Amino acid sequence: MGNIKRETTLLEDLIKNAGGCAITDGGFATQLERHGASINDPLWSALCLIKDPNLIKKVHLEYLEAGADILVTSSYQATLPGFLSKGLSIEEGEELLERSVKLAIEARDSFWNSLKSNLGHKHRRALVAASIGSYGAYLADGSEYKGCYGPDVNLEKLKDFHRRRLQVLVKAGPDILAFETIPNKLEAQACVELLEEERVKIPSWICFTSVDGENAPSGERFKDCLDVINKSDKVIAVGINCAPPHFMENLISKFKLLTKKAIVVYPNSGEIWDGKAKKWLPSKCFNDDNFGVHAKKWRDAGAKIIGGCCRTTPSTIEVISKALREKS
Repeated sequence: MGNIKRETTLLEDLIKNAGGCAITDGGFATQLERHGASINDPLWSALCLIKDPNLIKKVHLEYLEAGADILVTSSYQATLPGFLSKGLSIEEGEELLERSVKLAIEARDSFWNSLKSNLGHKHRRALVAASIGSYGAYLADGSEYKGCYGPDVNLEKLKDFHRRRLQVLVKAGPDILAFETIPNKLEAQACVELLEEERVKIPSWICFTSVDGENAPSGERFKDCLDVINKSDKVIAVGINCAPPHFMENLISKFKLLTKKAIVVYPNSGEIWDGKAKKWLPSKCFNDDNFGVHAKKWRDAGAKIIGGCCRTTPSTIEVISKALREKS
């Protein structure tokens, strides 16, 4: 018997229609703060789900206007334990998780509808990726950049932590699930097993971060981390987010040798987040022009999805979009 051809996913179709490289959005919390939002809180950008959902929608629209093909929801640090700590009920927390997806879908649909009469526009209908931040993001102490959660955090605890949030986000109807800033093999395995156990049909990507440009924050080799992911047909893209941009080219080349899945990169500006002091420390920062030049290099190295993370803005994404859309 011949091989049965698998149906392509919306994400794979988007990448193809984008000429082989799609663009995801940039720093969400960064843009909220530029609009005056105060998010110095364990819930971080998810605080605006409670206080100012219209601002979340506004930021989504700004990224669409900048050329983003993918909107990542404001649920990165939105967890049920986090909402419970604010005095909300489980039901209220679940409603806020659903809201994060609905706001992105509403922004995408209204933006797309506004373009229908403009035959000359170059935008594609964007996809919505539901953000699922790592366990370390929930701890809000920078643990996602350290990689070790301690002896009390095992595989089952991580699956239990992520399970209900995953169920709620899937039900809300995003196009993609985006597991972000995963620091170690154990949490990657938890994500993969959870997708299987919950029989999730929405395609996913899993992104690690890196503090040395070579390995996961835990010190584990990316080969070992990706071996876990490569066995899953529910994860169709892997990559790096919220690591310095000057790490990207080397990591893309490394990942190309380790996986056949699409590679996604959305680095931060190069500044370093001090989780204890709750502030950004200056480092080898890129400006927007650097992002345009290097986005081409990342694409040519093999990245299929490119965007920005912390401290990048719609102007960064606009520069990336123009650079990647330029005719060679």
